Amino acid sequence: MADPLDKATAKAPPTVGEGCLSRFDPDALNPEDGTEFPDAAKLWKELNEKPQDDSEPKR
Repeated sequence: MADPLDKATAKAPPTVGEGCLSRFDPDALNPEDGTEFPDAAKLWKELNEKPQDDSEPKR
């Protein structure tokens, strides 16, 4: 029986490592993989600067 994933139009990039240490191979990634996120640091800062929601009652 043929592999049903052969029909997929998107494929994951190659990985290196095993188990919990498995990650995408940085040498195999390119701009078409969507790995560029120039505003990541800005988003991280915005998400971590927001005050915590104190709507839950304190015990």
